[in-house]
Amino acid sequence: MTGTGDDIQLVSFRVGPQEFAFDILQVERILRHVAPAPLPKAPDFLEGVVPYEGGAVPVVDLRKRFDLDAPIREETRLMVVDLGEQRVGVLVDEVREVLRVDSTTIAAPGPMVSGLAAAYIAGIVSRPGRTIIILNARKLLSSTERMALTAMGTPS
Repeated sequence: MTGTGDDIQLVSFRVGPQEFAFDILQVERILRHVAPAPLPKAPDFLEGVVPYEGGAVPVVDLRKRFDLDAPIREETRLMVVDLGEQRVGVLVDEVREVLRVDSTTIAAPGPMVSGLAAAYIAGIVSRPGRTIIILNARKLLSSTERMALTAMGTPS
C-alpha cells in the first residue's frame, strides 16, 4: 500500500447496521456497559453519568442520537472520548477493531450527506464490503449541549 498521506489509526464501532470510527487519539478508553445513574433535569441527549477515574463522565447514547433502537446487549460498549475541554461516554452497539488508514484514502462526505449528520462526519473510508463513516467526536455535541453539561456541573 503506497500513499503520500500519513497513516492514522481509527477505532471502528457499530451503531445499528452502520460501521463508524473515531480517530484513536480522541478515544481515551473503552469500557463494558454499566447503567448510567440518571441525573435530575438532564437534557434529552444525556443518559446520565457513570463513575470514571475518581469522577464521573456524562453518557450520550449514539444509537438514540441517530434515531435507532438502543437495546443493551453483551457487546454494548461505552467509549470514553475526549472532546477537548471535557470527556463524554458514548454508548455504541459494538466496538470492532483498530484500523490503520492512509489519510489520502479518506473521502470527504458527499453531497448526499447534509444537515445535522454532516456536522458529525469527518470522512468516509471504503473497504471491500464495508463503508466506515469517521465521526468527529468533538462535533457530537453542539456547543449548546456542551454548555448544558458544563452548567450541570458534570466533571470533565
